[in-house]
Formats: sequence, C-alpha cells, structure tokens
Amino acid sequence: MPASSNDALTYLQRCNVVWDTPSQDSSGSMPLGNGDIGVNVWVEPNGDLVFYLSKTDAWSEINRLLKLGRVRITLSPSLLSGGNFFRQELRLLQGEVAVQGGNPRKPMLLRVWVDANRPVVWVDVESAEPVHVRAQLEIWRKSDRRLEGRELFSAFGLMDAPQPVIEHADTVLEDRRDRIVWFHRNPTSIYEQTLRHQGLESLIGKLPYPLLHRTFGGMIHGDGLVREGTTTLRSETPSKRFSIAIHVLTAQTDTVEEWVKQVEAQAAQVESVPRTQARAAHQRWWLNFWRRSWIVVSGSPEAQTVTQGYALQRFINACAGRGAYPIKFNGSIFTVDSREPDEHFDADYRRWGGEYWFQNTRLPYWSMIPAGDFEMTHPLFKMYLDALPLAQERTRRYFGHEGAYFPETITFWGTYANSNYGWNREGKPVSQIDNPYIRYYYSCNLELLSLALEYFFHTGDKRFLSQTLLPLADAVITFYDRHFPRDESGKLLLKPAQSLETYPEVVNPLPDIAGLRWTLEGLLNLPLSNKEADRRNLWRRLLGQLPPLPTKEENRQTFLLPAQQILAQPINSEDPELYAVFPYRLYGVGKPDLEVARNTYARRPYKGNEGWRQDPIWAAMLGLTKEAQRMVAQRFATKHPGSRFPAFWGPNYDWIPDQDHGCAGMIALQAMLMQTDGERILLFPAWPKEWDVSFRLHAPGKTVVEGILRGGKLRSLKVTPARREKDVIVLEPR
Repeated sequence: MPASSNDALTYLQRCNVVWDTPSQDSSGSMPLGNGDIGVNVWVEPNGDLVFYLSKTDAWSEINRLLKLGRVRITLSPSLLSGGNFFRQELRLLQGEVAVQGGNPRKPMLLRVWVDANRPVVWVDVESAEPVHVRAQLEIWRKSDRRLEGRELFSAFGLMDAPQPVIEHADTVLEDRRDRIVWFHRNPTSIYEQTLRHQGLESLIGKLPYPLLHRTFGGMIHGDGLVREGTTTLRSETPSKRFSIAIHVLTAQTDTVEEWVKQVEAQAAQVESVPRTQARAAHQRWWLNFWRRSWIVVSGSPEAQTVTQGYALQRFINACAGRGAYPIKFNGSIFTVDSREPDEHFDADYRRWGGEYWFQNTRLPYWSMIPAGDFEMTHPLFKMYLDALPLAQERTRRYFGHEGAYFPETITFWGTYANSNYGWNREGKPVSQIDNPYIRYYYSCNLELLSLALEYFFHTGDKRFLSQTLLPLADAVITFYDRHFPRDESGKLLLKPAQSLETYPEVVNPLPDIAGLRWTLEGLLNLPLSNKEADRRNLWRRLLGQLPPLPTKEENRQTFLLPAQQILAQPINSEDPELYAVFPYRLYGVGKPDLEVARNTYARRPYKGNEGWRQDPIWAAMLGLTKEAQRMVAQRFATKHPGSRFPAFWGPNYDWIPDQDHGCAGMIALQAMLMQTDGERILLFPAWPKEWDVSFRLHAPGKTVVEGILRGGKLRSLKVTPARREKDVIVLEPR
C-alpha cells in the first residue's frame, strides 16, 4: 500500500500494460497521446512496428473525425530476429510505449512517445548492433469515395441525405527532399447547406467556416533517412541509433502551399529544442500528471483490476483531453479497424459519427474534476461557448425570444445533426425537430452549467467565471425563463418537454426541475459583486417559481418520478428520476430524505452496468457500498473482447473504445471514496472495509485530500490547505 506520492508512483508501474508477444493487427494496439495527437501502437508478427495517427481536430468535409494515416517502421534485421525475446510495454509514468526485441544479449529498442508539450510524434531506435530502418506512410483514402449503407452511420448527420455523401482523397506531395508530406484537405463543406437547411442562413458569412479548407496531415523525416518513392524513407547506412519525427498539423488555409509552409515552420520550431531537453520536459509533464491525484486500491483479488482500470482510463482521457475539441465518447481518437459483425470498416468508422451527444460526452468531464485534471475540461466549455452566438440566433429564429439552448446532439459548431433535424421540411415550422429522442431535450444545458459550476467551485478561476460560466448561465437561464409559461399558481410549467430520451412527451420532467434547482442554487452561491443584482434577482425569482420534484407514495414509501405527467410510451432505457442523485446532487449520503432516493434506485425500471449507464454512480452517491463495489469491480473487468488492451471497453451502446464505460467507473470509484456537500467533505461514504486504499483527490475550494485507509482504519490524512481539515467528516467503511 503506497504511503506517499513516490510510493504511489512506484505502485503505478504495476498498472503498466506489458505484452510478450506481437499482435496480429490494430485490434492489438496500445493507446498513446499528448492530449491532442493520438497513436495506436502495435507490433506485427513480422516485427514491423505500426501505428495509426490521429488528432482531435481532423474533421472531414462531411464532419467525420478521420485518422491522419498509418506509419510502419521496419528494422533490418527484424526486431524479432535473433531469438524469441519480445516485450512491449505501455509505460504510464513516462508517457511512452517501449518495444524490445532481438537477441537478449544484443537487444533492440523502439520507443514511441508523443511530446506532451509539442505537436510531434517521436520514434527512437536504439540497437546494440547497427541496423537499417525504413519508415513508410500508409494511406487508404486514395480516391474520392461515396459512403453508403451501414458505413453512413459514421457520418450520422448525413444519414438518409437526399444527395450522395462524398469524402475526398488524401494527397501525398511529390517532393524531392528527404521527407514525406501528406494531408487531407476539405475542398467542400456541409456547413452552408446545414445552416440553410435548419433555417439559419442569416448566419452565413457571420461566423467562421468550420470545415472548408480545413487541412490536416503531417511531415515525416529523420536524420540519416532518404526518400524512396513517395511514401517511404530508408536509412542510407546502418546505425545503432535513429530518431524519426512525425510532425502533424491541422489548419484552415487558403492554399495547400500555405499549409506546407506552416508545417515546415512548426517542425523547425519543435526541433530547435534539444531532444534531451524536450524528452525531459515530456517526462516531467507526465510525472506531474500522476502526482496530481491517484486512487490505489488493494486488499482483494479484484482490487488490482480496479486500480489499473481507473489509472488506464484516466491516462486515455489525458491522451485526448487537451485538444481543440472535446473527447469523442464513441472511440475518442483511438478507433481502429472494425471487425464487429456487419461492421467491417476502416479505422475512420465509428458508430454515431462526428456529432456530440451531451448525455455521452459529459461523463469523462465529471471524472476529471475530482482528479484535478481541470485543464482537460477546457475543450468542452470552449466548444459550447464558441457555439453560443449560433445558439442565440437559433433561439430567436425558432422561438422569437432571447436566451439560448444547445441541442442534446450537436455538430461541433452548434447545429443539429441534419438527420435529427429532419430532411423533409415540407409543411413544418422551422423549429420542429423530427427526431423524438431529442425534440424537446433541453436539460443537457443545465448539466453543462452544473459542470461549469463544479469547475469554478474547485478552482476559483475568476476569468472562467466572467468569460465562460456567466455568459453560458445568462443564456441558458434566460431560455428557461422565456421559453416556458407559468401555471395558474405561478409555477414554471415545463411543457412541451421530455424526460431525457426515454420519455418523449411529458409535463414537468424531473431532470429539468432538479437541474434548475441545483444550478440556480449554485449560481446564487457565486462570489458576485453588488453590481450583479439583476442576475441574482432573476435567479431567485426563477428558483421560487420551480415546481416541486415529481414524487409518488406507494406502500408507505415515497419515491421520485421521471416527470409529473408522462404522455407517451418510453422509447429508450434511462432512469431520469435518479438525476436528482447525479448529476444534480439533491439527494445523497448525509442529506435529507436519503430513503426517498434509495427507494427510487431500488424501483428503477432500467438496470445495467455498461456504457453510459450510471447505476454504479447512483449506488455510490446513495451509500450503497456493496452494490457500488460489485458494479465498479465488474465494470473495470469488462473490456471489449476483440481488443487486446485492457481498457478498450465497448462497444456497448456506442463504439470502441467506449469512453463512457470507463469514466462512469471512475466517477463511481471517486464517489465511493469522497463526496462533497457545500463546505463538507465526506470520506468513505460508500467504501468497503475489505478494500485498502491510498488516495489523493481534489475538493472544492482549491482543496486536496490525501490519505491512506488500511484494515478499515484511516492511517493517515493530509488536507491542503490545512484549515479545511475541520470540514472533513470521516465515515466508517462498511
């Protein structure tokens, strides 16, 4: 059991993933990344090291998030020659994949790392004997291609489109220099068509074009490597050391030549920093990341699986969490070739395409806040803030009032997916949404505010408060105030409305009422000056107009309902009545009426422990220790059977690797260990006494709580700042 941060880091090495045989294909890959650039690394039976390259902003003309390409590194003699020695290891602490092979007495080492501070992937080769190296770019988008049939699922917003869905080819430059330069460039865009189709043509030319001329690709070169054909570099003479750089760039430029100049300038800037200095800074970044927080569980057979699952999911979040856009719930930037039944497609394929479902997107971000990974939440808030002008104009155009809302399912620039909005508009008002799953789905906006409030109460970031939280809050709260009427008693009447996707026609849905109550109370607790009286008055007035949470009493038990009235049959399988437990923590350990929430949990109609399902989170929040323990252990032990990597979950309801599956497990484990309520910090609210744990987690008020529990007893506790220790309530593990 770790007793300090250094011990925890040592223990972390037990979470490294080690393989002693090569993989057959990309299903046997390991993930690696720097927050924006990702790679899936594997070694094939012939000894070639292969990896996919990806980037968080590589959006095609039809809004698919594409791979940049695939790179193959070949050594001669082969990495697998000279004996049976082979070891591939994901080294979490160093942020790298190391592959060793060859003769044990004369080993070869290949090291892949994506610089944590710069946009470059490095492949380092070290060998006891001189070797030759070949680096080859492999692309598969060699001609313009129409997407049809099942593959259109990966261009979700264009499913059933009246015109062909075409994605254009990549380009490899003919270049006399010893390098490979390639890119995908969007010569067309669905953006204008989408605005016109959704009645937002007034915005054409007023907002930045998100897709047109977006160009993404890279440049490969290395000392001692010369060009052989258009896609291959090879060593002129054998050497004991090689370093190969893959510089990647996404930019919207008027010409290809301008993009090439930018990638050249970027490469020169990156390589102006000495390699040893860059590598040391890269390792420092990862060291600081792992020191920031941890949960190390021991004491039972499943504890190592839980510890490793938590660490690996947090690592995957970090690999994709600092890019230009939020983490994609359906595969992140680590999709590989699909071999699912009826879905044999290339690595660009993902179910549900490029759009963001807030219900699915949010879970990685809730897991980041207790972990202290605050900077990784910025891409989420930025995407919605950037889309706010469009959302405000849409609200005026569709409903004739001020405020703004974001649909549950959006493109990264803020529109509906066209397939959800509906292709046939004949006789329909511009505001009518065809898809019943999201037609009146507005509660996602309140959860976005709740996440923003959680971020602020943890960090105290005043710039975030003024530039992000308050503009979003003003828009969303104004929308609810203006959009819905009041009933005869003066209470807000949420109609027409729905309760998540599951109940498409309801009156007064619980997620909206609970979300408004939680959010408005949070907003009223913000440290605002007296100049903000108008804001506060609106928040107080609306809070006073909220209807009560819908409940029912039966057999002397009170429980929560999805809505006050349900007017149509359910069409999905969520439990919206439990949103008053999470994400809106109105009920929980140490709060009033805990039994009401526990009754609701026991009666929930839809049970499960995979994908985006929140059952383990609710169990932890309600102090149901054995239930939470069982589900967290099960969740971290349930990976995708077709993937070799132990934290590639899915597909469940989405795709591989399923980011919701692992992040819901993270949130549940965090909530088992620590819950906060205002100033109070509750330790071990749902912690089993047979699990020992060393932990470091973040609480509101810039507070860090670090401790060790062994044998059911708290052996050490450190709270920073020390004045917050008085707010800690230590509960008895059960």
